[in-house]
Amino acid sequence: MSDRVWIRRAYDEPTHNDGYRVLVDRLWPRGISKDDLQIDEWCKEIAPTDELRKWFGHDPERWDEFAERYRTELCDHEDLVTALVERTEDGRVTLVYGAKDTEHNQAVVLAQVLEDRRLATA
Repeated sequence: MSDRVWIRRAYDEPTHNDGYRVLVDRLWPRGISKDDLQIDEWCKEIAPTDELRKWFGHDPERWDEFAERYRTELCDHEDLVTALVERTEDGRVTLVYGAKDTEHNQAVVLAQVLEDRRLATA
């Protein structure tokens, strides 16, 4: 995690250090209200497609291929990726996700993509 791009589970308490909070899931996290989540934006279009999400099923053995496929999908959402990278110029962006697995989820991949892009344009 860099100083500009953070990831945090939807079920973790938001902090004053989170900066701009973006939900990056296609589905709303179960059992949590909009008030409790405290997000600034819900960018469901940047989340993995339903097909990819269902194929992955949070199976760690499929992680590498999932990450590769998701990066490919992100190419179709260049405008959204660019907008998030530009947001990091103004401060921290926290990618919020609902998965239980903190190491194998789309926010991990997206955070790396954003950080790579941010460093490439610096």
